[in-house]
Amino acid sequence: MTTMTSAQADAVWAAIDDQRARTADLLEQLTAEQWGHPSLCQGWTVGHVAAHLTLQQQRVRDVAAFVAHNPRMLRSLTLNATIHDSAVLQAQLLSSLEIISRIRAMVGSRRHNAFVTPLETLTDILVHSQDVAIPLGLGLTMRPTPSALAATRRWDTRDAWSAMVFRRLPLDGYRLTATDTDWTRGQGPEIAGPIGALLLLLTGRRAALEQVTGEGADVLGSAASRSV
Repeated sequence: MTTMTSAQADAVWAAIDDQRARTADLLEQLTAEQWGHPSLCQGWTVGHVAAHLTLQQQRVRDVAAFVAHNPRMLRSLTLNATIHDSAVLQAQLLSSLEIISRIRAMVGSRRHNAFVTPLETLTDILVHSQDVAIPLGLGLTMRPTPSALAATRRWDTRDAWSAMVFRRLPLDGYRLTATDTDWTRGQGPEIAGPIGALLLLLTGRRAALEQVTGEGADVLGSAASRSV
């Protein structure tokens, strides 16, 4: 769904707004120690992930201005390094209250980063909210309908340039089946679970293996453990 109708776009942005607001609510509850806790993203703390979420509206001129004010970013040689380093820098520049305030201020806006679609923005907020919640043992619901939209986008673009930002799990040889909505992709041994967990697998989050079942889940879990 690269070209959306007005109604589809409204639904995507409503889901983004909902997840942003609930993520901000969760962040407000965290202690300073929790802000420094490791997230699901390797090398990122919870605070880094939260700071990254304030950078979801960067146009080319915004990126240029950010680099101009922070020339150390020129040492970031890959896309993933740039994303990581910008998040770390943003976390140093902003207090936790400022980060939360900026995330809340984006609710209602339809601005998104250059070179991506609103579906990437949806994926970003859905997945990164779990990067915060899961390692802290906190619940943050991933609603099935928007999670299915994001999972479809990730499946359809898994070989595109945008997929390079995710640590890939070898999912092409499996059948992914959601247990809470009508969504199935792929062929092979079944991996079944909530659509939110399947989205996390599609974005390389091994922690989601604890939420899925099936012959494929067992095989993938064994393969993933051997590759650590």
